[in-house]
Amino acid sequence: MRELEQLKTWIDESSNIVFFGGAGVSTESGIPDFRSVDGLYNQQYDYPPETIISHSFYRRNPEEFYRFYKNKMLFPEAKPNAAHLALAKLEQQGKLKAVITQNIDGLHQAAGSKEVLELHGSVHRNYCTRCGKFYNLADIMGMDGVPRCECGGIIKPDVVLYEEGLDQGTLQKSVSYIRHADVLIIGGTSLTVYPAAGLIDYYQGSRLVLINKSVTAMDSRADLVVSGKIGEVFSQIVEL
Repeated sequence: MRELEQLKTWIDESSNIVFFGGAGVSTESGIPDFRSVDGLYNQQYDYPPETIISHSFYRRNPEEFYRFYKNKMLFPEAKPNAAHLALAKLEQQGKLKAVITQNIDGLHQAAGSKEVLELHGSVHRNYCTRCGKFYNLADIMGMDGVPRCECGGIIKPDVVLYEEGLDQGTLQKSVSYIRHADVLIIGGTSLTVYPAAGLIDYYQGSRLVLINKSVTAMDSRADLVVSGKIGEVFSQIVEL
């Protein structure tokens, strides 16, 4: 496949690759995509998922928020797939400078990636809203109903809910990496969620690669489009 050969050549030639990924990177690990046909947005709840995972709903109805969050957004058994492993290997080889992700599952770190910028936070970090004490994912999974700190405060996951802004420091760091990259690989995202999707506007190079199962609105801007599952694509060009 000519596209794969081109991608492999660019990776071989580069020592300043940045990867920007979305939900499609984790679907091969068994974590459902929010917007796919069988994803979260097409399942029946008393409220739409967008409502349940909003800041105002979390404040108003933490019981229902946590019922949905624990049932549909936590996948403690998930393991990194070929895409996560390939990216970690490219970083170890000194080729990949950073992974910028919209995912909250921590699988990039589990695969061994060190420089991971989590635009939407992580389920592995949770803090008491009263005293600030840290709790990990196992702590949250082990508590029934709304998780509470020993001080009595509600514990909130360090994930960006609807109506909440992205962390400006993470955003600025992501912009800097993208601006200086000579190869920008975007994978597993439909590039419809802003402000994250706007990050590609900062790329100034001529090797913009899109890897996705379906067509995206940004395909025409890419220098190379590779169709397919991202794990399968990476497993063909990076020896694991």
